[in-house]
Amino acid sequence: MSDPEFRSGFACFVGRPNAGKSTLTNALVGTKIVITSSKPQTTRTVVRGIVHREDAQLVLVDTPGLHKPRTLLGERLNDLVKTTWAEVDVVAVCFPADEKPGPGDRFIVNELAKVRRSVKFAIATKTDKVTPDQLAEHLLAIAELGLETNTEWAEIVPVSAKSGDQVQLLADLLVAQLPEGPPLYPDGDLTDAPEEAIAAELIREAALEGVRDELPHSIAVVVEEMGLDEDRPADKPLLRIHANLFVERDSQKGIVIGHKGARLRQVGTDARKQIEAILGTPVYLDLRVKIAKDWQRDPKQLRRLGF
Repeated sequence: MSDPEFRSGFACFVGRPNAGKSTLTNALVGTKIVITSSKPQTTRTVVRGIVHREDAQLVLVDTPGLHKPRTLLGERLNDLVKTTWAEVDVVAVCFPADEKPGPGDRFIVNELAKVRRSVKFAIATKTDKVTPDQLAEHLLAIAELGLETNTEWAEIVPVSAKSGDQVQLLADLLVAQLPEGPPLYPDGDLTDAPEEAIAAELIREAALEGVRDELPHSIAVVVEEMGLDEDRPADKPLLRIHANLFVERDSQKGIVIGHKGARLRQVGTDARKQIEAILGTPVYLDLRVKIAKDWQRDPKQLRRLGF
């Protein structure tokens, strides 16, 4: 008997903000490649995580949470999500098990119903937070939502990215939906995001930790310069990164910098450790905080900040 054919293709996790999409992507890839935070709207770029298996290569596309947009940035993020849905093999909607499916979920499933060609999965995330009875009720509610919106779920899968429960099963089910074909990325690649983008996202994640609720949307990070220190010997490399954190107002600048610069120092320490862990090189990180007034509503500034 000949070997079963190798499969390769794309799957995309969608859901309202904070539904567990990024944590699940990291669990499937086996390492941290997308930033996670308890703040909604953490993910702004489409990151691809790559799962390498003997029989397949599964490329996971992590999109921003779809939401009713209030700003130009919000509209651009939503457009990005819908473009992605139409291009992948499987779209998997994440429904956190500790929350009842609500209007936000219905909005997403209704939008998804307009996408014809992709296979649709429903994933009950965060199953470690509920009892078996609550989970059973949740799964019924997801099935019901599918019927009401005319959405055919190819699979409804409960998982816990935190405990690892059913993560492997989910990977198998996703792979089964992929077309036969050669690997799309070289072995060992975990993401196709450029290193500058990874560094910028990790800095932004560190900056989001512990700030008041009004700040998450208002922080953008641009890596101005990134390169190996040419004066260092090859066996003792040092990666120098100079990055700017942009906020919209003076008052926000004060929050990010903190008392006598303490908060910004902490952000730098946390981000540096994460960047070193992912890129495997010691890092010197220089952070500056700047104001880009109302950048989320200004097309010119959005372009400059990479949106």
